[in-house]
Amino acid sequence: MQTKASGFSKHYQTALGQYLQVSSAGNMRHAHSLGLQAARNRLETLELAKIHETALLTLLLPGQKQRTRDALIRRASAFFAEAITPIEETRPGAKLAGIRLRAVIQSLSRRGVELATSNKKLEEEILQRRAVEVSLRTSEQTTSKLLEKSRELQEELRLLSRRLLSAQEEERKRISRELHDVIAQTLAGITLRLAALKTLSSTNSRDLHKRIAQTQRLVEKSVDIVHRFARDLRPTMLDDLGLVPAFQSYLKGFIEQTGVRVELSASSGVEKLDSVCRTALYRVAQEALTNIARHARASQASVSIREKNGALHMEIWDNGKGFQVEGNASAKKNKRLGLLGMRERMEMIGGTFSLESAPGRETTISVVIPKDRIKQPAPQNSR
Repeated sequence: MQTKASGFSKHYQTALGQYLQVSSAGNMRHAHSLGLQAARNRLETLELAKIHETALLTLLLPGQKQRTRDALIRRASAFFAEAITPIEETRPGAKLAGIRLRAVIQSLSRRGVELATSNKKLEEEILQRRAVEVSLRTSEQTTSKLLEKSRELQEELRLLSRRLLSAQEEERKRISRELHDVIAQTLAGITLRLAALKTLSSTNSRDLHKRIAQTQRLVEKSVDIVHRFARDLRPTMLDDLGLVPAFQSYLKGFIEQTGVRVELSASSGVEKLDSVCRTALYRVAQEALTNIARHARASQASVSIREKNGALHMEIWDNGKGFQVEGNASAKKNKRLGLLGMRERMEMIGGTFSLESAPGRETTISVVIPKDRIKQPAPQNSR
């Protein structure tokens, strides 16, 4: 019996849907036919009303306009009225109950559709809130990562600042010791020799010439030391002659002091850079070579500067022992701060900095200066 009722409900819903789409006499006759079938199946008016209500709520869309929905409910009521006619004819008093029932069904249909609309809106709001929750969780995770990265950068900046202050203080100590122990003593020796020359000026001329030559060598030594201080602080050759001569002069002294063989190759485009960019390249190479001498245990190194696609590329290579770029605490203290300084110099001029190294492998530092920092030759006026 339940299977028959289920099959009847499907037929009723199909017929009602067709009627709501195209109202016609044929569809109304179908309603009357369904009513006869309901009477034969001994369905009560309330049972048919329940079937009608279920079918109507399935067919009406919650998103429909109020005016359209009311019109469909009225047409569905007419279909239901025709469907219960055979039941009213076979049961005394059913006609009056049917009239009242149709009014109740029409009212309940409106409320049912309104409830379905509210449920649909509630489901959409729940989905929106879930999406917002997911977005908030994602935002919190992103914010947490950015905050952690910010803390790491702040710590690196603090370490870099301390390193710079410490390096400045050590440099001042070194210069102070050099001035006191070398320059001051050399000048004191010159003073004593000049005083001795006064007493020898009227005696043996050969001994006098010898003392004068010794004094001259002391003066030359003092001048060389002062020149070395000046080159370390700011090589005048970088401003007067250009980057390549400054590199050549620095590498000559570096090779003599460390024994590391260094090859230099540079294109002519390097001199198109402005003073700020030339200084940045010089300091990066200077810091890199200093690290090679202190930590790499290398026997060979090279500095290559070339133009590529309009940009200027500099690579500094050595065949030393290499090191772990990330995740090494000692590297962070001893080397990474120097790397941060080099990276910062390049970022200040809009360039990029990269490093390739690993324990037991060669190390290559690469920097790139974009073409917009390279001076273009002025156009010549055609006559």
